[in-house]
Amino acid sequence: MKKIIIGNWKMNKNLEQTRDFVFKFEQLYKQNEAKIIDLDFAVAPPTINAFALKDTNVKQLKLALQNISEFESGAYTGEISASMAKNIGAQYIIIGHSERRSLFNESDFQVATKAKIAIKHELTPVICVGETLQEYESQQTEEVISRQIRDSLEGVDLSKIIIAYEPIWAIGTGKTATPEQAEKVCAFIKKLIDNQAPVLYGGSVSPQNILDILKKKNIDGALVGGASLEAESFINLLTLNK
Repeated sequence: MKKIIIGNWKMNKNLEQTRDFVFKFEQLYKQNEAKIIDLDFAVAPPTINAFALKDTNVKQLKLALQNISEFESGAYTGEISASMAKNIGAQYIIIGHSERRSLFNESDFQVATKAKIAIKHELTPVICVGETLQEYESQQTEEVISRQIRDSLEGVDLSKIIIAYEPIWAIGTGKTATPEQAEKVCAFIKKLIDNQAPVLYGGSVSPQNILDILKKKNIDGALVGGASLEAESFINLLTLNK
């Protein structure tokens, strides 16, 4: 199975900066294409700039979005529906990122609802789970992950999703779980879901640690934040820093 790398830009880059990324990425991809082997990859820009990324001539670069609405359509100001995401060419939808859960009070029920709507519109949900630093230090990782998996995947077709394990204490902090720690939790998740979906690791992934992370048996790829923002570092992720 191919590994998967998805870049999450969060609320970064305006239209001009997005176009600049695309221009640089296209040049670097031509130079490094032979090094990018058995890999699917995508970037999730702010939705307002999605069309600029979709215009790339590197057709292997897929479009992801950072969120969709739990509603199909209607009077929901500021929301973007799954059908709209599909219409602009998105393939992956990040759902339940820790920032959505903590800052916008997104619940496991909402995550499950969004995942089912995404699947209905032939989009692949990337469902995020992970524990806080306090939960990690209290040795509650498996308890928290079990609850999130149970509730966030209620009624969801596991064969049509991706799960991303993102220890919250390792997001944007410069800290990262060791490859061994990440492997242990990803293996636990695969056991919970009877190995029915790929499991990615997210949490301060960089060109320097990507190879050690992806070598692990139960880690099928990476959900990457800051290291996906610049074309050079994103290419280094895709080539596994070779």
